[in-house]
Formats: sequence, C-alpha cells, structure tokens
Amino acid sequence: MKYINDTIAAIATPLGTGGVAVIRISGEKVFDIISEIFSLSLKNKKLPDFEANKIYYGWIKYNNKPVDQVLLLSFKGPKSFTGEDIIEIHCHGGINITKNILQLCLKAGARSATRGEFSKRAFLNGKMGLTEAEAILDIIHSRTDKFSQVSAYNLSGKLSSCIKEIRSGVMNILSEVVAALDFPEEVEEPEYTYLEECVINIIERINDILKSSNNSNLMRQGVKIAIAGKPNVGKSSLFNTLLNMERAIVTDIPGTTRDIIQESLDVDGIPVTLIDTAGIRDLESKTQSDQIESIGINIAKDHIQSADIVLFLYDLTKGMKKEDIAILNKIKGKPVIKVGSKVDLVNNLNDSVLPEMPDCLISTKTGNGIKLVKQKIKQFALSFNDIDNSEYFTNIRHQECLNNAKESLLLAVTSCQNYVPQDFISIDLKTALLSLDEITGEVVTEEILDNIFSNFCIGK
Repeated sequence: MKYINDTIAAIATPLGTGGVAVIRISGEKVFDIISEIFSLSLKNKKLPDFEANKIYYGWIKYNNKPVDQVLLLSFKGPKSFTGEDIIEIHCHGGINITKNILQLCLKAGARSATRGEFSKRAFLNGKMGLTEAEAILDIIHSRTDKFSQVSAYNLSGKLSSCIKEIRSGVMNILSEVVAALDFPEEVEEPEYTYLEECVINIIERINDILKSSNNSNLMRQGVKIAIAGKPNVGKSSLFNTLLNMERAIVTDIPGTTRDIIQESLDVDGIPVTLIDTAGIRDLESKTQSDQIESIGINIAKDHIQSADIVLFLYDLTKGMKKEDIAILNKIKGKPVIKVGSKVDLVNNLNDSVLPEMPDCLISTKTGNGIKLVKQKIKQFALSFNDIDNSEYFTNIRHQECLNNAKESLLLAVTSCQNYVPQDFISIDLKTALLSLDEITGEVVTEEILDNIFSNFCIGK
C-alpha cells in the first residue's frame, strides 16, 4: 500500500490483434502524463481541456511523430471507477501498438499496475465493497450465463446489503448490552431470554446464506464428469456430440483414445468439465502400442474415480457383456448415468441387450437421447445442489467468515442460557462483528487484500 499514491498504467484488454485495445491510467499525475503524449492535432501540439466524462479524438505522438490515432476518455475523481483521475486510451488493437503506447505512458511518469490494482484502489477509495470487488472477478471467470447473472447480483451489492443488515442486528444487541454495562444505574440489563431470541434470529439469517454454500461452490468449480466404458462403445462420439464439435478422434479401431481429453460445457447453467477417457480393457500382449494404451487406461481409471459423475456407456448392438459389468462394479458408489449407445442400429431391445434399463438410450448419429443425457446430468448435479433456488452466492472466504460469526453467536446463546455475566456475552458479539466486517472489508488485513486482488488480471 506504500505505492498507493503512484500513478499507474496497464493494458486493460486482452493482448492480441483486434479492433480496439484499451490502456488505462489512474492517479494524481494522469493529466500531466497524457499531456506529454497526446494531441488533438497531428500537425501542432494542441491539448484538450480534459473535462470530466468527455471523449476526445486525437493522436498519440512520440518525438513529434504519430504513433496512433486514438479516442481518449477522461474521468475525474472521485467520480470514476478507482475514485481517482482516470484516462482511458482507446487505440487500434494490435500487440505492438498497444505495448508501445503503454511504454510511452510509463516513460512519461506512470508505473506498471500490479494485478487487480485498479480494483484494489476502487475498494480502498470507497467506490465498492470487498464483496463487489470479488463479484467482478467472478464475472470475469464465470463459465456459464447463470453464474454471470448471480455474480452481477453480488456486484450490485445484494450480498453486502444482507451482511450489513445482519451486522446492524448484532450491533443493536451489543449496544443494549454495553449501555447497561456502562450505565448500570440508568439502563437495565436486557433479559437473557430476550438476548437469546435476538441472537438466534440472527443465526437463522446467517444459516439462510450458508444454505447456498454448496450451490455457490458448484457454480465456481463446476461438475467433473468422466465418460467411461469399453473401447469402441461410442465415448468419443458422445463427447463430441455433447460439445457440438469434433474434439476427439473417432475411429472403429479399439484404443484410439490414449490420453485424457477434457473440455468445458454449459449444461443449462451448470458448468461441467467433460472428460473423454481411454476405453477400459485387459491387455494381454506386451507390444509398445499396448504399453502406451495401458498407461492411458490407468490414467482413465484415476479420472473416473475422481469424477463427480460418471457417464457409463455400453454398446446396445452387442449387449451388456461381462466386461461392461466389470467396469460398472469398479465404479459402484459413485453417481453413475448408464447410457446405451448406437440405439439406431438395434431392431429389438431384448433382455440380453437390456438386463436392466439404462438411464438413456442414445444415437450420436441421429442425436436421439442426447437431450435426455443433458437432463440427467442436471438432475444428478442438482440432487446435491439447488442452484435455481439459491438467493445468495458466496465464496470460500465468505463462508469461512460467516461460520466464524455463527460460532461466536452460538457461544453467546450458550452464555445467555447459562446466565453468564453480560460483559462476556458482549465479547462474543464483538467477535461476530469482526467476522462480518471481514466479509465486506470494513476490517481486513493487507494479506487478505493481496490474496484477493492478486487473482485479478493486470489492468482490472
């Protein structure tokens, strides 16, 4: 934080070839720096008046030579993202030109921003709370439309507003206790039963938020799904069909898939990591090719065991064989969706083909049953999570702070039930307040701030 008064600059858009790139500068020397490298006119040095919330059209120049034609956005603190003076340079997208303009800003007196430093300054200058800052990170890294939406709610202050209401409730109780302790002749101690009831009500509010913890973690981490089965049952074909792209090689040769292939998939708002694994079979020969396939099979077994859900495939044209049953036995105890493949090639689904009805009958050629597979994935994922009915979305840090606050409040309840002197109850209430303040950033260490904002990209 010792460099908080520096003027910082960074590229705020992904580095690469594109239509537009943005270089952001923030700090007290912003207008001095931009005045050295910008001009409204290419021929003569002409500076704008840099009014707030205005866009200027002109040139970035170096040694009186043109560098690029740009748009300049001017913001003046405290009415800006960081709460400081800000200039945004919108130049033509390109690696070389963008880096050159950034270097000119640094030569003129700015320093390179660290990861998340713009957002960190916005927090330190009171432009947003810590939960809102974390919501920005969630929006950037969201893998589904659903998670983007709930992150936007946190950015709007929904979670922090709820936390502040809970904090206000704790503070009101603490105020009554402290008033009686400080002015015993004028203020009576609150009844223990009254205190207990108030604290329990607050604990219930905290529990309402914590109910969505699993849902929140699911939205961030997603569900890991492994496709398992013998060689040539259609695992890679299903993988490609679910992704709607030719990602894995598909052939009639057994053992085509040797390594793990994984991709991200959005299944109705649920982020899924889909894993195509090598076909599982016993190899008797010791050829070099079989040794490579054997390594792939062992890796496949590890990924299947670590998956949250297993899509087990078997070939309906050949029926459920002992090799299929052996694979099923190895994944007992895990959530398994049984899928019968190549249904378009089967005329009669008799008992030898279906000793027990699979969850889905599919054809990757016709697309039959694929929608049902996605429905089953969502159904299995929601069997231990209820995303659609979650009101609040939290991260691990929020959950830890809420649990710490809850623990302190439970101690206060126990003290009320045992008629412990109320100065001890006040200690538990103050401890709960500290935990709640840590969520919104009212009380936070530099280490926590660094940990949060170091996950941001440079320029945000």
